[in-house]
Amino acid sequence: MQFSKLLTVWYLGNKRDLPWRKTRDPYKIWLSEIMLQQTRIEQGLPYYLKFIKAFPTVFDLAAANSEQVLKLWQGLGYYSRARNLHSTAKYVAEELKGIFPDNYSDLKKLKGIGDYTASAIASICYDEPVAVVDGNVYRVLSRIFNIHTPINTTAGNKEFKKLAEELLDKNDPATFNQALMEFGALHCKPQNPACPVCPFKDYCLALQKQLITELPVKIKKSKVKKRYFNYLVFNFQNDQTHLEQRRGKGIWRGLYQFPLIESEKLLKEKELISSEDFQEKVSSESFSLKKFHSSPVVHKLSHQHLFTQFWVVKFEEKSADGISFKEIKQYPVPVLIENFLNDFLPDDYK
Repeated sequence: MQFSKLLTVWYLGNKRDLPWRKTRDPYKIWLSEIMLQQTRIEQGLPYYLKFIKAFPTVFDLAAANSEQVLKLWQGLGYYSRARNLHSTAKYVAEELKGIFPDNYSDLKKLKGIGDYTASAIASICYDEPVAVVDGNVYRVLSRIFNIHTPINTTAGNKEFKKLAEELLDKNDPATFNQALMEFGALHCKPQNPACPVCPFKDYCLALQKQLITELPVKIKKSKVKKRYFNYLVFNFQNDQTHLEQRRGKGIWRGLYQFPLIESEKLLKEKELISSEDFQEKVSSESFSLKKFHSSPVVHKLSHQHLFTQFWVVKFEEKSADGISFKEIKQYPVPVLIENFLNDFLPDDYK
């Protein structure tokens, strides 16, 4: 089987027209690869175009403040990617004079760049013969070669990387790597792969053994944690509210939210008002409280589900240090908060 030849012929006839495939600029390749981690191209493409327009060079991205970066990233998820992106841009701009490393080993030393991203940049921008292994590659190789080693284990990582390196077209690693990822994304899909018209149908061991749906093998994740959020949406007489910035190492660090009370279960109104956290956050006795949604909003993350209630706390007094509801859309917020604001704010505030 001439693996690379079959793959390349398929790719040249089926590849999508994507902006980062028209350049070898390491800044643009790096940006696209970071954005597309854990993200479908259909979702990531508009963000990529927004970032390139706002920050056409690594110097522009480095000069931005963190809130600008997080606001443009808002809704893309996995916000540590945005923070690492900004940090690396500053390092490249300031310490490396805007020039990205030109090899796999040095690229991998940059913050937020692991084996996959370093391999992609090195091969696409500099023709270094290093194989890329992502979710699409795992799926394609596990099926064609009938590999049952779990892909989310150290043994699996090593086995698939070694195989990808052996198959790699060392004369044109850029095309090969992009072709292999594209083949997994468009043809050898997780569900309903196009097996009847597959260029590898005569060689695919999983197809021969009818094991397509069983591969790749992945060890099940740990149990999903349930969390209970109570957001206090302060509404003062002068049309202002309060926001707080999330700190620490948990989810959404650096993003803004309404004052939050996290509880061990879903709270009823009386339970919320009688809690120490509520009394600490709401010092006034002149307020009314109303739950915005009739049932909790369930926001699902990779390892946790957030059962969220938005409580509108209306005050009779004005706020001296609040934020106008008209300006609230300027702040970077989690998509959970953004969705609430889209329902809560009047049209002329959006």
